[in-house]
Amino acid sequence: MSTLFDPLKLSYPSRRYPIYAKGGMVNCSCPQASAAGLEALRRGGNAMDAAVAAAAALTVTEPTANGLGSDAFAILWSEKDQKLYGLNSSGKSPALISPEQLDKDGLGRDGKMPRYGWAPVTVPGAVKAWAELNRRFGRLKLEEVLKPAIRYAAEGYPCSPAISSAWEKAFVLYQKELKAPCFEEWFRTFAPKGRAPLPGEPVRLPDHAATLEEIAQSRGESFYSGRLARQMDAESRKYGGYLRYEDLAAHEALWVKPLRVSYRGFEVCELPPNGQGIVALMALNLLNQFRLTEKESVETYHRQIEAMKMAFADAFHFVTDPAHMQADPQDYLQESYARARAAEMQDRAKVWSHGTPPKSGTVYLCCADGEGNMVSYIQSNYMGFGSGIVVEGTGIALQNRGADFSLNPADINYLRPGKRSYHTIIPGFLMKDGKPLGPFGVMGGYMQPQGHVQVISNLLDFHLNPQQAIDAPRWQWMREGHVTMEPGFAPEIIEGLRQRGHQIEISENTASFGRGQMILRQPEGVLVGGTESRTDSNIACF
Repeated sequence: MSTLFDPLKLSYPSRRYPIYAKGGMVNCSCPQASAAGLEALRRGGNAMDAAVAAAAALTVTEPTANGLGSDAFAILWSEKDQKLYGLNSSGKSPALISPEQLDKDGLGRDGKMPRYGWAPVTVPGAVKAWAELNRRFGRLKLEEVLKPAIRYAAEGYPCSPAISSAWEKAFVLYQKELKAPCFEEWFRTFAPKGRAPLPGEPVRLPDHAATLEEIAQSRGESFYSGRLARQMDAESRKYGGYLRYEDLAAHEALWVKPLRVSYRGFEVCELPPNGQGIVALMALNLLNQFRLTEKESVETYHRQIEAMKMAFADAFHFVTDPAHMQADPQDYLQESYARARAAEMQDRAKVWSHGTPPKSGTVYLCCADGEGNMVSYIQSNYMGFGSGIVVEGTGIALQNRGADFSLNPADINYLRPGKRSYHTIIPGFLMKDGKPLGPFGVMGGYMQPQGHVQVISNLLDFHLNPQQAIDAPRWQWMREGHVTMEPGFAPEIIEGLRQRGHQIEISENTASFGRGQMILRQPEGVLVGGTESRTDSNIACF
């Protein structure tokens, strides 16, 4: 919007220091969401209220990665209960969908799930997650918690540079790919001027605001068993989709027990499958078998990359909806299994994986209050805006999580009616001697467990502060022997990895390496936070 400067041109590397606070802290990938969480804290709410306020705001201010049609997961520490809780609010595939039905409808004949349209739409779980967190742990009414998000949607907010860039990429892609009538509402909602919003340009989402009002007043019930649910059903029927009112009404957010592994004397906690948090835990278990003494060394990066590849190889074989799994996740976290797998690791790169991680879009946030409550929270439409489907007049952009299902009957993640898919979004949490240290996370599809491992290793192996642990250059395993790396790596590291057999590519697209947040609680209750420098992240605190 300005003729004086280009907000997307970054001529020099920025420097950020960790932020300290005592009363409360909210770390989000955009400043308005952080402000929404802080507003909840200042109104007398706790960390759980702040998390819901920020999550709702993100559906408005970062629609390029999440929305009202997202799934959500959380790990939280309740200071009152002195207990760590896990929440899985991922949705199931519709009861009417199946590989046979897709084939009958002329879909999936290339052997892959469709990426756009109604076919990859699964039941959205985020709104139920908000309602559950608010019901069980919140102090404020849901109507109060959602006020900032409603205000942003109704009155407008200035589009940030990173979001504008992602929006433009999505618009160009959708203009090329999404020609069917069912996609017209996306363009009406998110490109009313026939283009993506420019940096600094005000964005208003009035339909989104009205839907948030209805969600607040009904405590989420309208979304799953009321007017909004019936409207989603009607739209799905209109365009030949599989989602029905009964699928929405049957959705439940599951309270689960987080998985844990010990790493360098700390407990790293992740949610159990159908999420991929266990990939990070398996990789850390493998790295436990080695001494990582120098961060900027070929040996360190080689071990980390190989550990990730081995962990993914296992997870792609067994992770799916727990109701359809044949393996016990705890078996893969046994020390004896990690030792046996580590013994297989060689000094040269090896192809362990049989999967190809795609790109995707997700938002992660973490919150802490002055009393000791802390939340690690993540929600996603999966691939950017998701399926490209927006329910008419509601602003509800539906996810395309079902695109991750396999159409190969031999795969564990084979599509079935009423099944939860392998899920990429994962919140993380760090403990020490049974006490909470704090939430952390790195969003970004299959980059997420890779980001978790790198950030935790930076913190616990090499004692970087939370901000530096997040800022440090990252690598990403893509497929087989292919690894992309950020430009910040030293040339001798890159060449050394190539000599060990890694196929290295340097990528200027920092967005593909994930976006992280972290809050750690110090012994006297002081909070210290780090936030992602690769996007418009912001910490709000007092």
